[in-house]
Amino acid sequence: MADKKKQHKNEELGREKLEDMLRKMQLIRSFEEKVAWFFSRGMVHGTTHLYIGEEATAVGATAALRDDDYITSTHRGHGHCIGKGIELNRMMAEFLGKSDGYCKGKGGSMHIADVRSGNLGANGVVGGGIPIAVGAGLTSKMKKQDRVVLCFFGDGANNQGSFHESLNLASVWKLPVVFLLENNTYAMSLNVAKSTAVSDLTERARAYSMDAHQMDGNNVMEVYHTVREAVEQARENGPVFLVSHTYRIMGHSKSDANRYRTREEIEAWKAKDPIPRFEQYLIEEHDFSREDVDAVGENARNAIEEAVAYAEQSPFPSIESIEEDVYA
Repeated sequence: MADKKKQHKNEELGREKLEDMLRKMQLIRSFEEKVAWFFSRGMVHGTTHLYIGEEATAVGATAALRDDDYITSTHRGHGHCIGKGIELNRMMAEFLGKSDGYCKGKGGSMHIADVRSGNLGANGVVGGGIPIAVGAGLTSKMKKQDRVVLCFFGDGANNQGSFHESLNLASVWKLPVVFLLENNTYAMSLNVAKSTAVSDLTERARAYSMDAHQMDGNNVMEVYHTVREAVEQARENGPVFLVSHTYRIMGHSKSDANRYRTREEIEAWKAKDPIPRFEQYLIEEHDFSREDVDAVGENARNAIEEAVAYAEQSPFPSIESIEEDVYA
């Protein structure tokens, strides 16, 4: 794998692809800021989990997939949705509980899915998407679909029983799954160092004879190249396990007062913000101007406002539809 990864890192990505990656990172940031705005004004009920600070992981990883590949997501899944190319209008409508949303307004923030684009859905259960990814990988293999499943989950999920059962089966059956652990350091308020016996989380995968690698989750290019190679390997030879080291700048959820983290820690990670890092890379290495990258950000913010306008005019689900789409 090392030789192929070195080869890929020397390949030049086209300007259109790079700009699309920056656009999606900016879309995620702007979408999450708008979500926070809605909650701050009591316009949305329930809870939400913001992805601010982790944009490079979702975008770099999904950029390495084919259009027909799958993803499974988490309760912190807005970034994964946007990375996979979801329609912003329908995503915003779902968040606001409107009938034009992907799940007819019944899924909300934590349960957005779009099977047609390969997004098998976010999941409010910690680790809940991991066995779903294994099932999708088994389907792909048995039906000879040649599709890879990229499975996102957090550091808290790596202590769930479903995690270990799923990795074992995926390895036994050589399924085309890339397990991507987004290590943002905290499962709610508990630091991973206090919840997990091993400090190197890739050791978890090696226990199941699975190839495993770590990456800087705030460096979108490193994420892209690492995941791209893992996807190729999974498509040919079976599962791969990746650990992305990143950080959520905001609290675990909207009600998180952040009392378990120091201001110094948060500020240190803000200095590693993946969006300015990528912008600087594009300016220094790919002949983008400051005006170019600023325009991408402005366009992203405008796209979010257009999605809000679409969602706000969309109707709420009718009371007559309350028992529709209920399966259990």
